[in-house]
Amino acid sequence: MTNTKAQPIKIAILAMGGEGGGVLADWIVDMGEANGYVAQTTSVPGVAQRTGATIYYVELYPVAQAEADGGRPVLALMPLPGDVDVVLASELMEAGRAVQRGLVTNDRTTLIASTHRVFSIAEKSALGDGRVDSTQLLAHTAKAAKRFIRFDMAQAAEASGSVISAVLFGALAGSGVLPFSRAQFEATIERGGVGVKPSLKAFGGAFARAQGGDDGETPPEAALATPTPQPRHPAVRALVERVQHDFPPAAQDFLLEGVRRLIDYQDVAYAGLYLDRMATIAALPGTGDHRLLRETARHLALWMSYEDTARVAALKTRATRFERVRGEARVQAGQVLAINEYMHPRLQEICETLPGGIGRWLMNSSTPKKFVERFTQKGRVIQTSSLRGYLMLRTVAAMKRWRRSTMRYAEENRRIEEWLQRIAATAQRNPELAVELAQCQRLVKGYSDTHERGIRNYDTVMRAVERAGAQLAPATLRELRDAALADEHGHKLQAALAQHALA
Repeated sequence: MTNTKAQPIKIAILAMGGEGGGVLADWIVDMGEANGYVAQTTSVPGVAQRTGATIYYVELYPVAQAEADGGRPVLALMPLPGDVDVVLASELMEAGRAVQRGLVTNDRTTLIASTHRVFSIAEKSALGDGRVDSTQLLAHTAKAAKRFIRFDMAQAAEASGSVISAVLFGALAGSGVLPFSRAQFEATIERGGVGVKPSLKAFGGAFARAQGGDDGETPPEAALATPTPQPRHPAVRALVERVQHDFPPAAQDFLLEGVRRLIDYQDVAYAGLYLDRMATIAALPGTGDHRLLRETARHLALWMSYEDTARVAALKTRATRFERVRGEARVQAGQVLAINEYMHPRLQEICETLPGGIGRWLMNSSTPKKFVERFTQKGRVIQTSSLRGYLMLRTVAAMKRWRRSTMRYAEENRRIEEWLQRIAATAQRNPELAVELAQCQRLVKGYSDTHERGIRNYDTVMRAVERAGAQLAPATLRELRDAALADEHGHKLQAALAQHALA
């Protein structure tokens, strides 16, 4: 039997902490109550920033209908799967969570979501590339909703000097799904009395995009390629010309990015060494699509720019990092920002930063080793926003000029050379397997404990490659690599080795 009684308007808001989800819910309630509706809002907070967003739930019911019904309506406290009219999501993954929970249905729900991503803890902490494919997430979410309004609302909020809640409110107004006019929406923001001008600016831009049917695609004019400026430094320009003249176009983007990265990491000569190594790879038999060259170019650049203490110090003291932190913290004019870095260098990392002979001596000593361990065992907090803390880390960063004489460089360089030789030997008989070998560099990343685990897994996989010899199939090596990236303890890798009798 069909229920013909009037139903409340049901709105679910999924937002992370600090994104104004509560403000957005309050705006909707205030707007409803000011325009003849009974309104109720509830919220269920997530247990942490990214283990679950706060769900705000709003129901609106006309006062006139309630009086005609002979009493006040009983409104629900939580959204039910398949029974939500509008879902507002402050980030793309939150839209996906709403779909997963069944809050979005293709016969009823209007979904309004931002397309930007704030990566979850699980995505960030994965040993491999743990990111969810945004394209697939968008496609799946669009299929689930009756109507899907989406664009980068974080960028729109930043451009207007406001917050994402104002952008979501504007998109909600522009969707036309609620029985309120634009003037009624804007009056709600004005009644709030806080940040009215930037909020109205953000609201207006989002209203126009929602009414224009924005589907989140890049406008044609934004997709036009801009010419890459030629470097002014003669030595850098020579490297760029070498890439353009000596390597196939299919790999040039990877190689130019590698050159840029390694000049930033060390110097022009180091980037030249990178191209010397890549010239050897370019002369090898390939798969016809230059895949071996592209994959080796990418992973060699990553390995040659391994993270040591000098690199970490340099990244932590960059002007762009201070600007990014100020932007994320929304620091206003006249406010003071303090940035504390929690440093806990181990003895091994200290030894690796020293010249090879000194580092090895300290690592194998007794009394000096104990003294250094006692001095560093508790770690320390360095405030990089202070002059003293900044200069301390800049001094460490400046030690990169001696990087090629350190114990760490000798070890990394040895592994890189062995890896390249193994790729070259394999490419002569099985180019596809050589591609998989090149991608094994993905196992080596980070610093401290993360780097140790990666090296351990890498060495285990390489020993399996040696044992299998020419009989190893590319798919088998891919399976071993994926197993090594699947868990940090190596259990899945050991299981895969046993399965293929390579343990």
